[in-house]
Amino acid sequence: MFQNKSQGVSFVRIHAPWQVLSREAELLKIKMPTKKMYEITEEKGILKTLNEIWCKFTEPLQPQVPQQENTKMKTLSYPFSREKIYLYNIKDKDTFFDNATRSRIVREILKRTSTKTRNSMGIGTLIANNVYDAAYPLHDGEYEGQNDDTNERKLLYQEWARYGVFYKFQPIDLIRKYFGEKIGLYFAWLGLYTEFLIPSSVVGIIVFLYGCITIESDIPSKEMCDQRNAFTMCPLCDKFCDYWNLSSACATARASHLFDNPATVFFSIFMALWATMFLEQWKRLQMRLSYFWDLTGLEEEEEHPRPEYEAKLLQKKLENKNITTENSNEKLTWSDRMPGYAVNFGLILFMIMLAFSAVFGVIVYRITTAAALSFSTNETTRSNVRVTVTATAVIINLVVVLILDEIYGAVAKWLTEIEIPKTEKTFEERLILKAFLLKFVNSYASIFYVAFFKGRFVGRPGHYVYVFEGYRMEECAPGGCLMELCIQLSIIMLGKQLIQNNLFEIGIPKLKKLFRKLKDERTEVKEIGTDQSKDPQQWDLDYILEPFTGLTPEYMEMIIQFGFVTLFVASFPLAPVFALLNNIIEVRLDAKKFVTELRRPDTVREKDIGIWYNILSGIGKLSVIINAFVIAVTSDFIPRLMYQYAYSQNGTMHGFINHTLSYFNVSQLKAGTQPENSLFAQEVSFCRFKDYREPPWSPHQYEFSKQYWAVLSARLAFVILFQNLVMFLSVLVDWMIPDIPKDISEQIKKEKTMLVDFFLKEEHEKLKLMESFTAHDKRKHRTGTKSRRTRAASFSQCHCSPKGSFTSFSSQHTVV
Repeated sequence: MFQNKSQGVSFVRIHAPWQVLSREAELLKIKMPTKKMYEITEEKGILKTLNEIWCKFTEPLQPQVPQQENTKMKTLSYPFSREKIYLYNIKDKDTFFDNATRSRIVREILKRTSTKTRNSMGIGTLIANNVYDAAYPLHDGEYEGQNDDTNERKLLYQEWARYGVFYKFQPIDLIRKYFGEKIGLYFAWLGLYTEFLIPSSVVGIIVFLYGCITIESDIPSKEMCDQRNAFTMCPLCDKFCDYWNLSSACATARASHLFDNPATVFFSIFMALWATMFLEQWKRLQMRLSYFWDLTGLEEEEEHPRPEYEAKLLQKKLENKNITTENSNEKLTWSDRMPGYAVNFGLILFMIMLAFSAVFGVIVYRITTAAALSFSTNETTRSNVRVTVTATAVIINLVVVLILDEIYGAVAKWLTEIEIPKTEKTFEERLILKAFLLKFVNSYASIFYVAFFKGRFVGRPGHYVYVFEGYRMEECAPGGCLMELCIQLSIIMLGKQLIQNNLFEIGIPKLKKLFRKLKDERTEVKEIGTDQSKDPQQWDLDYILEPFTGLTPEYMEMIIQFGFVTLFVASFPLAPVFALLNNIIEVRLDAKKFVTELRRPDTVREKDIGIWYNILSGIGKLSVIINAFVIAVTSDFIPRLMYQYAYSQNGTMHGFINHTLSYFNVSQLKAGTQPENSLFAQEVSFCRFKDYREPPWSPHQYEFSKQYWAVLSARLAFVILFQNLVMFLSVLVDWMIPDIPKDISEQIKKEKTMLVDFFLKEEHEKLKLMESFTAHDKRKHRTGTKSRRTRAASFSQCHCSPKGSFTSFSSQHTVV
């Protein structure tokens, strides 16, 4: 133990000797390397050649970290056992267990050591009761400095945690060795996700360029921009808005074509299959890492109850006056947790309604602001009403989303705490589900509104839908809502990535670190001692760092980004590009945070990423449905297709704009809604509006026309066809790609066989050694008395017969 009071804070440094390490390693069933090494079967044929070419091509991108001397050989690992200590490759007891394993063992001891408080256990209880401020493993040393001492932390900083090495691959094995398997799996997943964004970004750029190239040949946008087509449109607001020509919306129509074109459908199918292939590839990589990190067959360890659970259980026992009755099986029941569940249900419902209310507030802002700007006497202001309102509304919406995100994170944590989960794993899973639900609704509510609800409940000229008895419901731009959906999605996605994921992650930890440092320096001034002149020790340096609070925030921001990339990709094909650019920075940002800004986390052995995989899979399936509706309902893909093959006289798109516009007799406008002081060039008898309705001269005027029902049927048919086709292709891809790589599957079988053979061989050699000692003992005592020889012979028959002993041992080993 080591105690230091140089900064007014006492430190206790815990060291575990060999006896403790070996005992706990056996209890925890930690796999350790044995003396046996075997050759890994390599791929043959063209795959081997391609792999060699790839390795040579990417050699400059590999991090300069120590590698295994012979990568073709793998050490056979087996759960540590003191009885079979002769099996393990123990060259030096001081280095047999690495630092991460030592820290894990010490943490497990601290977690299950009883405290003086009755029915409480572990360091977590002491920290919760403010007996200790923190408990953390030490970093290996400084990550930068003039000294030549190289440690794993400095190596990680130089080859991984700097922006200057953004082009290099991650040293996943070294990350796992230093931080543990759980954090190693996170960075392996993040690396694979970033790599998969490269092909999707390339295809997204191609789709965008296709829209740019074909914009001049797009007939509908050319018809809208042609001023010779006198499409006189109905006023956009009551009283103060005038009639207007459709050609004035030329820029919007041309911009919409960049994202609303036939290539978008292909890209949506591609991204659905991309998500499936990404998840399948991750399962394969996860299995490969599990094999090389000796996680195959990893059993879930029994977790100790959380301090909060123990406190609640103790309170229950006191209330029931059963404190003297020992009942180890007593636990919290549904009735004990019912108040927490009720609060959870009510508050989550309230928070979801709060997100919807924020969206409604922004809608009201858009409606009222548009109406107010329409009253302006400035011609420029009136002509740019839609652009001004859209831009300001999206920025306000982004600010609201960022604020609610922080609130929802704190609320989700508090709600999980009042549920009183028993173990840390249960706590983490419930926290993830709540936080994801709230943040999902918060991030996508406004996007869902623009995609599927905006402009659907406007009404028609002469019969508009009003809110607050004076403001018309907002409608989509002449080019459709897809362009506005693209703007909404891009600003929220880029804003969250730039502000929340980067500025907050960089700025807040630095401010917290500065605050802690200033606080410690003020404490140090008050202390008078001779140790002030000494250099700070590693525990002092690590204490200033920010505590590690888990991987939930890191996964959450990437999962939300994954939703932006997949859910509405039909409206914004460049989403993968911006996600890729963000993730290149994100990998190094997270790396730098773990190496330089945070205390060293406790190493945790995990064989998968847990509940996050299920969330990713759910988003992937949901993206198929949402993109089907975006293409069918939000875009003009289906109306264009229907016109070209069902209504066009020559099979072209000529006349499409006229086909989608209905007529309205301006004499039927309600009193007080007609344009005042109209400056329109000619007398207007009929104005046009975008909808499929019967004309004024029809017996069923202004009712939905046959074209409306035909297009609606085609939209629904497309959704069903698209969804089933993509789902079928996804299942096909899932079936074609095995979850476990064939070579890894063979290696695991080979390892099991070799492990049995190795045990038999080692035990046989041990048996032969015992027999040689017994034979030597017999020769030594051969000169003894006859009675002693008889007893020796009897002993020999029972225990030292070579044949009998081997047979007996073999059968015993088989039973074990």
